[in-house]
Amino acid sequence: MTEPSAWLDHPPWGMSDHVVARLERMAREIADEWGFVLGPRIRAGRYSYVAPAGQGAILKIIPVEDDDADRIADALALWDGNGAVRLLRHDPARRALLLERVVPGTEASAIGEEAATAVAIDVGRKIWRAPAASHGFRSIHDWVRRWMPADSAHPLVAHARRAYESMRPRLACVVHTDFHHHNLLQRGDGWVVIDPKPFLGEPEFDIPPFLANPLGTAASSERTERRIRAFADAGLDGDRIRQWAIIRGVLDGLPAHPGEPESDRLRIARELL
Repeated sequence: MTEPSAWLDHPPWGMSDHVVARLERMAREIADEWGFVLGPRIRAGRYSYVAPAGQGAILKIIPVEDDDADRIADALALWDGNGAVRLLRHDPARRALLLERVVPGTEASAIGEEAATAVAIDVGRKIWRAPAASHGFRSIHDWVRRWMPADSAHPLVAHARRAYESMRPRLACVVHTDFHHHNLLQRGDGWVVIDPKPFLGEPEFDIPPFLANPLGTAASSERTERRIRAFADAGLDGDRIRQWAIIRGVLDGLPAHPGEPESDRLRIARELL
């Protein structure tokens, strides 16, 4: 995601009113052109404009400011509905995607701990795959370099830098980047992921957001270790998950302003050191 600026509200965290108004005008134009009835905006889509498109689809328009989502259509085309929401239509110029409406749409946050982890493992196995040779995905190296604080007195930043410098991340598959309970939805008898911010990397990079979720729950050392063991038993590298949890705990969870409470992501990083 582009660095916080005038396109975001603080607080509440999300798009500013002028960005929402711009995207809503675009959504109405697209609805007229594509021939569907546009429903009311879905407020849970904080960083993009999301609204029902007729009875069986969802319109998603990504603001140009959110360049971490530049390749979302390419990722959805790669996955082709296997473990991910289906892409029905795409207008790259307006960054608009027509997506299938996932039914019943239950989040993995609504099911039990073990069941949610099993869902994540199953979906991950489907989406963590290599793209075509001519792909345009940026690597997780770019993501880390962009978000690693250049100058911070926070004691965990140095640990995150050392952890990253000790790694040689594999660029083997497309990763979701925001892989967690609230982006895992039930579709019929199966489950799919929504809202990727796709980069090229390794599966272990995707696990830290899952460790810190769902929202409203308290991350504990026991829960974190139990989840890491489950992913390791499924074939991932538990030590690399821990390294990425330290790195991403800093990059994703470092307080934006002095005095802000410590996030679960940062707390997990501290506990894993």
